[in-house]
Amino acid sequence: MNTSQALYDLSPLLQVMLTGALVASGPLLWWWLRHRSATPLGRLQALTAVTLLLTFDLVLFGAFTRLTDSGLGCPDWPGCYGQATPVGARQDIAAAQEALPTGPVTHSKAWVEMVHRYLATGVGVLIIGLLVMSAKEARRRSAQGQPKLGLLLPALTLVWVCVQGAFGALTVTMKLFPAIVTLHLAGGLLLLVLLAAQSARLAQWTMPNPVRLPRNLLPWVWLGVLVLAIQILLGGWVSTNYAVLACTSFPQCQGQWWPEMNLAQGFELWRPLGLLSNGEHISFAALTGIHYVHRLSAYLVFVVLGYLAWRLKKTSGLQGLAHWLAGLLLLQLLTGLSNVVLGWPLLAAVAHTGGAAALVLVLTRVLCTPWAPAEIQPVPPSASRLSA
Repeated sequence: MNTSQALYDLSPLLQVMLTGALVASGPLLWWWLRHRSATPLGRLQALTAVTLLLTFDLVLFGAFTRLTDSGLGCPDWPGCYGQATPVGARQDIAAAQEALPTGPVTHSKAWVEMVHRYLATGVGVLIIGLLVMSAKEARRRSAQGQPKLGLLLPALTLVWVCVQGAFGALTVTMKLFPAIVTLHLAGGLLLLVLLAAQSARLAQWTMPNPVRLPRNLLPWVWLGVLVLAIQILLGGWVSTNYAVLACTSFPQCQGQWWPEMNLAQGFELWRPLGLLSNGEHISFAALTGIHYVHRLSAYLVFVVLGYLAWRLKKTSGLQGLAHWLAGLLLLQLLTGLSNVVLGWPLLAAVAHTGGAAALVLVLTRVLCTPWAPAEIQPVPPSASRLSA
């Protein structure tokens, strides 16, 4: 039994990577059997979709890991007490669980944490495969004189999944440091953006008459992206600081429209979980401020994205995205309210993260829609006579 476990123990790294490759082999086998007779571009599109779906699942399972307090189920990285699976570490886990039965290390939490790592490694394997397939397709198109297929997005995706792995390690070794955990969540959503952008780009190759996004709608799309990004960071800050239950009523908080808040403490970014940078415990007023700022920001998000959904519904070819955007906004309202008034139920909390991730995908797809060509303004007759 280890009495003092090192934070980093790379001895099980190869076994963890092989387990991740085994996880990825299932989706890869399905992809190959289902699409082996498709065109090279069709196979690449299908692999991108499979990778995007598994990454979305990974984001949801990451939320489940955080919400079940399993983030420290294995207190070292990349294995569990220097082992590739909790089976090999069962004696150390049992000792930790006996010393603190409701603590961060239990058999169930260790399995949740390691499954999350296996899934993350599997996603990494799929992204490597995506880059290899993209490079082959780019060479094929170049040899046949077809329009070029850039490799910037697949390469950037591979780099970013490695960065995400580093954030995952820091999440464990820095003991759920709120800023690191929040950035890890945001990084997972950025990974979804990169994959969704690749999927949208590939889809445009096979669309004879792609839908065009009116240029006068672009400012609203970008505004929607901005307010959603801020709201996701605020939501991650609420979750990682366990501030959801600071307000247990709606629309008021603690029976007031403007409760007592300490925003300076609440938004002190670089500090350990539950503490301030000076070592003092964070106050309840600070947690209230974290929660209430997120709630106030949600009102702005609903106005901006609701208006954007209305505008998309009036645009030919984009009604489907408008319906998705409106439906997901309703889901976020219901799950957000459930978190507050029902005491943060696990299903609603995971669904709230999933809804945010789905909103990111919808806005990415809108943003990747080709712009309509700029309208050419007619030259006034007087100007024509002057130029003549």
